[in-house]
Amino acid sequence: MTTVPARPDLNVTFYDHLAPATTAGVYTITVEHRLTKDGRPVDATAELPRAEGRYEIRAARFHLDPTSVHATYPAAGAAGRYTHVLPHITLNRAILPWERQLLGRAAVAEPWLALLVLAEGEAVDDPDAKGEFTTRPIGQLRNPAEAGTEGPELSGDIDDDLPCRTIDVPVDVFHAVVPREDELSHLTHVRDVRIAPQLRDDGEVLTEGEYAVVAANRFPRTPGTYAVHLVSLEGHLGRLAPGSLPDSEHVRLCSLWSWSFTNAPDGTLDPGKLLRGLVAPGAEDPENLALRHVPAAGPAATPEEQYARTRLHHGYSAVAHRTLAGEATYAWYRGPFSPLTTPPLPTAALDGPHTTADHALIYDREYGVFDVSYAAAWTLGRTIALADPDYSAEAVAARRALSDRAATLAALGSDPQRARHDPDARPATRALSELSSAGLGRRLVQALRADLRPEPAPVPAARTARAEPAALLADPRARQSLSAVVTASTPTMPEWLERLALLRGVPFNHLVPDPRLLPPESLRAFRIDEAWIQALVAGATDVGAHSSVDRDLDPLLRERLARTPGSPFPAAGLLINSELVRAWPVFDLLATRGGEQVGELRRDHLAPDILLVLWDAVPDSVTIREPGQGIHFGINSEQRVSLRHLVGDDIGCPTGTEFPDPASGRTVFDHLRPGRPDAPPGRPDAPPGWPDALPGWPGALPDVLDLHGADGFVAALSAACGADGELSPGQLALELVNAPLEQLLLPAPTAEETA
Repeated sequence: MTTVPARPDLNVTFYDHLAPATTAGVYTITVEHRLTKDGRPVDATAELPRAEGRYEIRAARFHLDPTSVHATYPAAGAAGRYTHVLPHITLNRAILPWERQLLGRAAVAEPWLALLVLAEGEAVDDPDAKGEFTTRPIGQLRNPAEAGTEGPELSGDIDDDLPCRTIDVPVDVFHAVVPREDELSHLTHVRDVRIAPQLRDDGEVLTEGEYAVVAANRFPRTPGTYAVHLVSLEGHLGRLAPGSLPDSEHVRLCSLWSWSFTNAPDGTLDPGKLLRGLVAPGAEDPENLALRHVPAAGPAATPEEQYARTRLHHGYSAVAHRTLAGEATYAWYRGPFSPLTTPPLPTAALDGPHTTADHALIYDREYGVFDVSYAAAWTLGRTIALADPDYSAEAVAARRALSDRAATLAALGSDPQRARHDPDARPATRALSELSSAGLGRRLVQALRADLRPEPAPVPAARTARAEPAALLADPRARQSLSAVVTASTPTMPEWLERLALLRGVPFNHLVPDPRLLPPESLRAFRIDEAWIQALVAGATDVGAHSSVDRDLDPLLRERLARTPGSPFPAAGLLINSELVRAWPVFDLLATRGGEQVGELRRDHLAPDILLVLWDAVPDSVTIREPGQGIHFGINSEQRVSLRHLVGDDIGCPTGTEFPDPASGRTVFDHLRPGRPDAPPGRPDAPPGWPDALPGWPGALPDVLDLHGADGFVAALSAACGADGELSPGQLALELVNAPLEQLLLPAPTAEETA
């Protein structure tokens, strides 16, 4: 067991393996009764019968549940500089690689899985290295119909008709890239991860737990696309060494999981360079990373120019505007993202409901220019609400139900006789109330004795004034009845408005009105203008309000739709427009304030290369870290391993030395499997379009790590680390941890200027 020292957001413990109490298979339990005395049986003539039972322990074999895969590195579809990386897969079920036992091996510490990295043209079923496979019945996996194709030797009761994912790999390629039997255990380990929760793009919260990691043994040194297949080695024991399949042309493998990535070392997608370029403008002044226009340098010539510069500094953009009189002019607009702390709006400006956005227009009398920011937010909220038929129908129905109930209560309040009745009671309930009232019997007797001659019509009772909606809100009983109607008629509106408050569904040009605010390869930090979001939500809330009754009863609806107490409100955020977002679909982004992590409310790709992050507080530092759970396998840019301490209080910390020693002139690539200089040029049996340079063939770069060969990497690294004996799988994993790229933004823009 090896533990990396704790840090605020990441603490990892490496284990060599997890050994199950019993591996998968069919087992027989036998129970016998023996009665002996002095070592001699005393019941030889009347032995009790033997009891026997069979049971089966099942585990993944031909299929892998997608929920078992936690992460892959490089990420599926990623493109970047991966020349010095060993791809790996992280599994949620930590015991999975050891649940099955390879036939003929007694040690349960040896996994039955391996990760194969295949380049373009190296697999028959995946010639373009896209992670593709062929679905075949298990029977065709075990006994391929194609001549010269060898399947696994499997035992036990297997339904040959069930489908499974398979790939056919040429024998030469298979032997060139597959780990040897004594290398399997060093390529698999367990990580116990303790990490601060972080919200991902799809809303998933990365939680701590135990994960199994299966690593590949091949560096993708040649530029191009690579496929990574997690394959089962069950039934292939004894075939992993060269020459073990002399009469076969292909090996059929069961591919449990696959993905692909692109190694582009000479392309523009250099993550380190991109990341450094994003934060470089803030090195001298963090305000350079604020979301605002940067006017031309030089002093302002006129007061008007100074006024315009001030507006641009406050994050505004000039937009086309047409007044109610039809005049074409321009106006100032700023979305919800501001480089400054924005002042709260007057309470009267937020009172509603409204039917137009005129109430939210701001007019600068001195310069004769409108500020349409809040008016545009209100109109946008109304537009988004009306575009959603479910929301708009619920909002209109809620206001109508509220008006109807108010009318009923007003009518009851104006009639003393009817006011005694509960408007919510059923007719049958009211009838029972009349029957049970005092004096009913006496009134019935008097009615039967009375003369049946018609009596003059009674004089109508004087009616009281009809109760106004505002007066109903002052009556606790009426208010309770109206609140019950609001709650019953708005089941989804509060949640819908919560999503809108996180700016979901807001078009990008309303968030960033001018592309010059967020140019390519830029990072911008901002504060949230809470009043803008309030105007946005108000526009959606005001849908369906038309009459004075709707206006009077609106406070009840707003009480129901108010934000849940304790629900966090966006306070700040980050926008990134970079190819880095495309190269790293998911990466770690940690924001802290006073050493405590800031809550992340939303993280979304607004475009393939644009990322939006919203926090519930303004952070004072932001750290961007390369994906891969914060750690992955590989070597440094000098093709060496940066050694780490294996014992002591500073376990996991760099020692400041490298392997191999730079003075020796050697690199890790000197510990790769040798090629075959005596092999014939090209492959005469290769299908059309296949490259001549396959692993181990002339023209191909050696790229498969030799762990236990003549110049074994594990033995040499163990000696360099000063370890007693050979490094364990957990210790090897720790030494191969390639520290992820990490960039700290300190401090983030924290200007307290208001506008």
